[in-house]
Amino acid sequence: MTPEPPYLRIAGEIRRRIASGELAPGDAVPSTRRITREWDVAMATATKALGALTREGLVRAVPGVGTVVAQSGRERATTRGRPLSRDRVIRTAIALVDAEGLAALSMRRMATEFGTSTMALYRHVPSKGELVRLMAEEVFGDGPPGPRPTGWRPLLEREARWLWKQYARHPWLARALAGLTRPTASPNAMRYTERVLTALTGLGLTPEQMLHVHLTMLGYAQGIAMAVELETQARQDSGMTADEWMTSMEPRMDAIQTTAAYPVLSTLFGTDGFELELGTLFEFGLERVLDGVEVLVEGVGS
Repeated sequence: MTPEPPYLRIAGEIRRRIASGELAPGDAVPSTRRITREWDVAMATATKALGALTREGLVRAVPGVGTVVAQSGRERATTRGRPLSRDRVIRTAIALVDAEGLAALSMRRMATEFGTSTMALYRHVPSKGELVRLMAEEVFGDGPPGPRPTGWRPLLEREARWLWKQYARHPWLARALAGLTRPTASPNAMRYTERVLTALTGLGLTPEQMLHVHLTMLGYAQGIAMAVELETQARQDSGMTADEWMTSMEPRMDAIQTTAAYPVLSTLFGTDGFELELGTLFEFGLERVLDGVEVLVEGVGS
């Protein structure tokens, strides 16, 4: 009897954890690096295991987060056979764009999802642009949970991390709200702005400084979040996860580094300790931005 390939054995064990409820929808599954350590296999084997689960629809890659358990078919809301409403159109559009990107959104595609005509959709949403605005408004509907912290810095940290979480969950959101100089009228997004400005009130900053701090933090979060969307698009274009792509690039990178043309860079990447993760990068940059704001606040009146 032919032994089961290691990648199928690993996929089977993760599949069992999902079926038993040990891993619920949205939970992170073992990364390729963790699989290599836990099962003592090569990176290529770990990549094949996650690839098998992805093809089955059991897991999906979320840029900036990792590979997570996909929502089961039983849990997916059915879109056909029920009366249309603006709320249903918005929520269905969000689910579609979360999975396939903003480029997949069109009124014709939405009509197909509902099994209806585009004219029927226009009775609820007048245009694609308005639909995207309403989608962003829906995502910004709820602010950070829990008690309000004390102090301007903890308040700004909470708001920035909440914003980053929205971007990580909805990679299209950064591009949908990318206009700093031409913001759209969005009550829920404006509530986020109000919370940030409230945190800066009473520190002695001028109105211009307060707005600049807000826009600097917003622009920083959006900039990192754009990489989330780009990774989503790159995965769709290449058919490879970030780990799979890096694995495929290793021979070329090794060949370049052997030329000794990049002595400092080669030293930095010469260990296995570094792994680029957008969430970690965001946290590092956020602290540096807030350090700068702290210098600004301490300099008021000096």
